[in-house]
Amino acid sequence: MTEPPRKRMVKPPTGGQEGGRGKPARLKTAKQRTPSQQAWLERQVNDPFAAKARALGYRSRAAFKISEIDDRFHLFRKGVRVVDLGLAPGGWTQVAIQRGVTDIVGVDLLPVEPLPPAHILQMDFTDPACGPKLIELLGGPPDVVISDMAPNTIGHRETDHLRIVGLIEAAIDFAVEVLKPGGTFVAKAFQGGGTDQIIAGLKTRFKDVRNIKPKASRQDSSEVFLVATGFKGRAAPAS
Repeated sequence: MTEPPRKRMVKPPTGGQEGGRGKPARLKTAKQRTPSQQAWLERQVNDPFAAKARALGYRSRAAFKISEIDDRFHLFRKGVRVVDLGLAPGGWTQVAIQRGVTDIVGVDLLPVEPLPPAHILQMDFTDPACGPKLIELLGGPPDVVISDMAPNTIGHRETDHLRIVGLIEAAIDFAVEVLKPGGTFVAKAFQGGGTDQIIAGLKTRFKDVRNIKPKASRQDSSEVFLVATGFKGRAAPAS
């Protein structure tokens, strides 16, 4: 009597699951990619936070950065008004909406797919007309201003750093102009010259200022997040 043929054993999947571990994926090099672009793509494919963001439907891994900050400082809740500066592709706004925010506006130079109920403005934040337009769309002064803005770099370290600092200072000027007393300001910054002065300036306007490095922020990145809470109001003393 012959034995029935044995069923083939199917190898269980080892990748693509949240928390799963496997060998790092290597992408085939495309002629049109530079080595730095290739390295970035491989890092993105193998990044657990990027994989988790895809699995949960977030538009970017940055969602986990603002989630961790919110878990600690409780920025987002029903009834607060939020302005998101440099929102593309929308991860921070997604988290805010998920956590109960219904009054939120955002701006970016890049087009962003709709994220109802958020009002999204495609515009240069440094345009003098931008700030008033954001407040008009929001319907009143915000409780929270968040900024994930970063300028386009040109590869010249000193120039790039000055652009970064200038953009942070512009976001601070906007926040100080529009925030409700007691409000919160969150901004991406980068370690290096100028950050200490920015923190010192924030401390004259806010009751508490923290320098945060979320777990989702890559360890080899110099990015940090400034969290300023307890806005003292526009009549606050300069020192």
